[in-house]
Amino acid sequence: MNRIKTVLMGLVAAVTLAACASMTGVALAPFTKANDGVLAGNNNMTLYIFTKDVAGSGKSVCNGMCATNWPPLLVDGSPAVSGGYSIVTRDDGKKQLAFNGMPLYFYAKDTKPGDKIGDGRSEGAWQIIKM
Repeated sequence: MNRIKTVLMGLVAAVTLAACASMTGVALAPFTKANDGVLAGNNNMTLYIFTKDVAGSGKSVCNGMCATNWPPLLVDGSPAVSGGYSIVTRDDGKKQLAFNGMPLYFYAKDTKPGDKIGDGRSEGAWQIIKM
């Protein structure tokens, strides 16, 4: 009976988290939140994935000039993450937040919170994360 109760409590928690993620401005991790239906950094700037990254590889293929145009969402140290979030180590040794195994980036030409100018760039290789 206690096992069923534990499973049900976990299910309720998961459903609650999913519902919260769909709301505007709800923190999803210490570094991100949902903003206007998309994943954003705590600064409310839209986050993107790069489809040339390989999910779960622990690497980012966007370095050098690419990272100048698409700044990675960097984190300090080795923060505890969960719920689909992970940390990848970049070629320069810095740590970058990933969601569902995909490293997260901002777009340099997004100038204000809510901009989504980068969505679909490079023949669709850059994509927003809808929440």
